[in-house]
Amino acid sequence: MAERIALIDYGAGNLHSVHNALQAAGATGVEVTADPDFVAKADRIVLPGVGAFGACRDALIAIDGMIAAMDSRVHTDTVPFLGICVGMQLLADRGIEFGEHAGLGWIGGTVQAIEAASADIKIPHMGWNDVEPVASHGLLEAGEAYYLHGYHFRVTDEQDILATTAHGVPLVSAVGRDNVIGVQFHPEKSQAYGLSFLQRFLEWKP
Repeated sequence: MAERIALIDYGAGNLHSVHNALQAAGATGVEVTADPDFVAKADRIVLPGVGAFGACRDALIAIDGMIAAMDSRVHTDTVPFLGICVGMQLLADRGIEFGEHAGLGWIGGTVQAIEAASADIKIPHMGWNDVEPVASHGLLEAGEAYYLHGYHFRVTDEQDILATTAHGVPLVSAVGRDNVIGVQFHPEKSQAYGLSFLQRFLEWKP
């Protein structure tokens, strides 16, 4: 029986590309959905995200019951959860972008602007860069992935940092705790590296 994979549609994600990448990685039960009832029964949950932290957070809140369904399914039922780009950043306590906005608070920390370490460091951080695991985790391998972000996740507890990348200064490229993982890079744009990551996520039994 195919797993039910909820790819959450809240108007703030690169849904078509993520959907296609999940299918290319072997998923057969991907549903693009804004239905909290489907999310509450999903076997895996993927939260994409593109844009400003506050706008994405507001769009997610605007779907009645969605955050409650996510919270229950992820934290009570412990199904695997993947946040991508701003979907990862929303795991934080707060984001400072066009004001201060509350995050989901699943992983302690603050999302704030990347500060260029020198004049030759371009912001946003865009293009291919390393994924350097800093903790043993079954989903992450060393390699190169595609990034596009001007804000980064400053994590409170270093034990929640799974991987970093360097862009003048170290930036967090993956966070996680228990059955939750978030990645700053875009697996759907990261070719073979991204597909292999998604394959491992689809097989993950945390």
